[in-house]
Amino acid sequence: MVETQHHHRPTLKQTNKRYKSKHATKSALKDAAKGRIARISPKASTTTNASAQTRLNRRNNAKQAQAKKRNALVSATRVFSGVDGAPRIIAVIPLCPDVDPKAIVTSLAGSLDILADDCPQTGLWKMKDFYAALDACKVADYIVFALSTSVEVDAWGDTLLRTLQAQGLPDVVTLAASDPTIDLKSRSGILKSLLSFVQYFVPSQTRVFDMHASSDRLNALRALSEGKPADVRWREGRSWVLSETTEWEDGQLKVTGVVRGSSLCANRLVHLPNFGDFQIAKILSAALPRHSKSGQTSVMDVEPTILAEPDTEEADSLVSSNDPDDLANEQTWPTEEEMNGGERSEEPSLPDADNGTTPKHVKRIPKGMSSYQASWIVDESDDEDDEGSDYKGEDQGEEVEMEEIAEEVEEMQDMPMDEDMESERRVAFEDLDNEEEERQLNSWRNRQREQEEDFQFPDELDTPQGIPARVRFQRFRGMRSFRTSPWDPFENLPRDYARIFQFEDFKRTERSIRRRAEQEIAVVEPGNRVSIILKDVPQEAATTGPVVIFALLQHEHKISVLNFTVQRNTEYDGTVRSKDPLLLCVGPRRLHVNPIYSQHTRGGGKGTNNVHKFERFLRHGLTSVATTYGPVIFGTQPCIFLRETSDVQAPQLVAMGTFLNPDTTRVIAKRIILTGHPFKVHKKTATVRYLFFNPDDVHYFKPIQLHTKHGRTGHIRESLGTHGYFKAHFDGPINQMDTICMSLYKRVFPKFSELWTIGGGQQIIATNDDAMQE
Repeated sequence: MVETQHHHRPTLKQTNKRYKSKHATKSALKDAAKGRIARISPKASTTTNASAQTRLNRRNNAKQAQAKKRNALVSATRVFSGVDGAPRIIAVIPLCPDVDPKAIVTSLAGSLDILADDCPQTGLWKMKDFYAALDACKVADYIVFALSTSVEVDAWGDTLLRTLQAQGLPDVVTLAASDPTIDLKSRSGILKSLLSFVQYFVPSQTRVFDMHASSDRLNALRALSEGKPADVRWREGRSWVLSETTEWEDGQLKVTGVVRGSSLCANRLVHLPNFGDFQIAKILSAALPRHSKSGQTSVMDVEPTILAEPDTEEADSLVSSNDPDDLANEQTWPTEEEMNGGERSEEPSLPDADNGTTPKHVKRIPKGMSSYQASWIVDESDDEDDEGSDYKGEDQGEEVEMEEIAEEVEEMQDMPMDEDMESERRVAFEDLDNEEEERQLNSWRNRQREQEEDFQFPDELDTPQGIPARVRFQRFRGMRSFRTSPWDPFENLPRDYARIFQFEDFKRTERSIRRRAEQEIAVVEPGNRVSIILKDVPQEAATTGPVVIFALLQHEHKISVLNFTVQRNTEYDGTVRSKDPLLLCVGPRRLHVNPIYSQHTRGGGKGTNNVHKFERFLRHGLTSVATTYGPVIFGTQPCIFLRETSDVQAPQLVAMGTFLNPDTTRVIAKRIILTGHPFKVHKKTATVRYLFFNPDDVHYFKPIQLHTKHGRTGHIRESLGTHGYFKAHFDGPINQMDTICMSLYKRVFPKFSELWTIGGGQQIIATNDDAMQE
């Protein structure tokens, strides 16, 4: 008997882990790392007191941030504090016709036990003027919207609210005018309704102060007198002065006020609304007279001193545009070959056929096929545009391909085909008489107008019959790809382009200008009360009420191409056509413009060729780019487009947006689409009519690509007859109900802008002329 041995199952065998030595050699550790480098965490503690040190660092950082915020707040409110502190500018804007701004100010002053006679009698706060209200809100620290508890906001107030919202608002305080006839129960509901209305335009509003309650009057005054006014984005880095007194003498305007915003430089130009840009002659100090404790007036600091004068070499000039020299244009003298006609050809021309002979067409057919069967074979060159039919130049060195070609030659043979035999499979073509042609044309166009509206095909245009298309559209060109086809932005420019300025790098120029402005030495810091003397100012500027002076940055007087991204006002229902006269409000300026609109590329990109499609109308719900000539603007400035009405102080808000860039190489291409009708269709080939009306136009536009509304593309093959019919070949089968289209493009340019003045006597007449400036 054989003695058997006992075996355990292999799954029960235990395998111990290898011993990992911490004292391995350097080479072993290097091999195990495989090139990886151990990263030390920045939060890893290296000492025993690291946690305490980190906690102290966090506390120190928090304390420094807190001190920085406090210093920023103190520096921002320093202009209002102290004995010589500047007064806060508050603009009281009545939005209802029954609200009196003077009664609002008197009620606020009464809560401080100030007599109504001590209130100022003049100022921007008491003017119910649309453009004066815009200027007041541009320089105001606070805006007070005065609402009525019994009368709704009228159309003037609604337009003003939307305009101010697009312009940019500082801190807003909303008041409800006092009305003792309203009982206490209904007053709370009215205040809630007014708050809901104001929050639509100013979402940061949390309450409406009731002027009927004394506590609300005090709280409104506290909100206006305490704290730091909010900054308006477009005013950053700019200075302005609201005049307290104005004097005019010998063409010089003396404006006294407090410098606000940033520092004021005497070398830069300033802008007066409704009057234009002016140079500074000098800046004088204008300290307020101080009263001593005994009540006598002190004469200290009364004599003005010169704070800043412009430098003759650094000061900006009033030259805004170039003076083009027509004799300096590039002229190229033609060569001898061009003068002789340039019709020489390297290849000799083919001789004419002999009389009485008919040219034969050779067709390649299978061996043994009759001529009748061969007439039904469609040649490859007709359907495939002769692409790939010649294989003689492709890899003829390989033996395998040579054998295949030899086999094909043995199986195929050439057969001459007569033109009569070819015409048997073609449809006979015959010109219609003029009356029948006119009748079919009118019926087809009427049907097309009913089916395709302007919103579906806005650029469609009928080809004129009285004038050749090659003459009517001689300034247009064809483009294979709208985004990638090359278009030189400096070709065929109008004479106006020689007058404007171009920036090599606009962003870099803006950064250098702002950096240079911060490093200026001869400047007046904000908070100082000064007298600014301007040169060559008309006398009317001193008689139009309080004057507002806005300082301009360097080069902001130069004329260039301005592009704005705009959207239509949802409440405006009128038609906005390109080159319609509008009023542009951007920064401190107001200009008469005739903008042209173009498509805004998603993300603001230029594309490959920087070509953008021209828009005939500014439509709702779409962001477009408005282009015009005007003074250069730095920063993201809000823009407003207004349309004047019979009432000068009641314009209509058309659109609003922001400044994009001064890109002079932006090509705005106007597109027109000529349409035709497929008269006869055979697979990919179609006979097209009504696209042209004479064979010369067909030959002229033959190189331009065709497309259909169903997405097919093709080219013109040959002209048929004398009425403009032609045969076209496409990349796919054509439907009889399809429409043949040809897109043509032409670059358009805007018009120069003019300074807008109140009561200038300039008549603005809208026109529907579609002619564009070349």
